[in-house]
Amino acid sequence: MSASPSITVPLHQAAHGRTGDKGNRSNISVIAWHPALWPALVEQVTPAAVALQFAHRQPTAVRRYLLPHLQAMNFVLDDVLDGGVNDTLNLDSHGKALSFLLLELPLQLDARLLPHLRSAR
Repeated sequence: MSASPSITVPLHQAAHGRTGDKGNRSNISVIAWHPALWPALVEQVTPAAVALQFAHRQPTAVRRYLLPHLQAMNFVLDDVLDGGVNDTLNLDSHGKALSFLLLELPLQLDARLLPHLRSAR
């Protein structure tokens, strides 16, 4: 029996995100589009992978909280908002757009999961 081929897709085809912030800390939730995608998300969307995706923002800590019954995870990134709303000249000091950066993370998926992905729009 041969293994199913793998495909590479951006995370946004497998999940959607929500973002919040408080001070210099950003929360980014990642929610699978389909339960069949959850195991691959847990395996690949790790604190280390997220820290690497945000390396240019130099987070001092990245923590992941799993919510398996919701097929969701929440990341807390410390010190990624240039000081926060009151302390920065950054145009997006709220960090609302940071989920889009995370949703570009490439995933390696079994091709059999293709029917559960959202197509690029």
